[in-house]
Amino acid sequence: MRGMLGVTPEHGFGKASANSGVAAVIFGLFGRRTDRMVPVNALLGRIVAASREPALYLEGGVPDDFEGRFEALTLHVFLVLRRLRELPEPAADVAQDLVDANFSYLELGFRQGGVGDVSVPKRLKKIGRSFYGRVGAYEEALAATAGPDALAVALSRNIAPQADAEALARHARAVAAQLATLDLEGILAADPIFPKFESSLSK
Repeated sequence: MRGMLGVTPEHGFGKASANSGVAAVIFGLFGRRTDRMVPVNALLGRIVAASREPALYLEGGVPDDFEGRFEALTLHVFLVLRRLRELPEPAADVAQDLVDANFSYLELGFRQGGVGDVSVPKRLKKIGRSFYGRVGAYEEALAATAGPDALAVALSRNIAPQADAEALARHARAVAAQLATLDLEGILAADPIFPKFESSLSK
């Protein structure tokens, strides 16, 4: 699973070259992965909670079904990964662990939904392609500086035509701005980690 669905360099979330003293605090030189996953799983829990914020669905137009919840979760995971990419080690390891935890969470959802053992890997492979496709599209869109709002266009295309893509794009930028104020320890500790979603009607 880690090899197929892990963080890939082509999407900009590979290993960082810098070192940080926080590595010893969070991981420890000889720490077990099960130990270091505790704060990562807690972080994922806060990301999942933010992606389930009712306003995203009631006001933002995100469909309240598996696909819509996946899209909302992917957007929020992407924004955290994007910030982790900018931070020194061990942020790259945290990013990889977050991706792994995210797909473990999705796999659990499949199994709880009655998907059989034979079908689960196929579902995960398909959803992995979708996840990395979104990551690439949103990264490119956030980097765009001219023309129509590329992020709103990408969100409208991926989430649903009826979604309030402009409000979702504003929310994504607000999230990115808030995350930019946090270091790795701040990201792992922040609760809530994201600002509240505001629809176009609230502006």
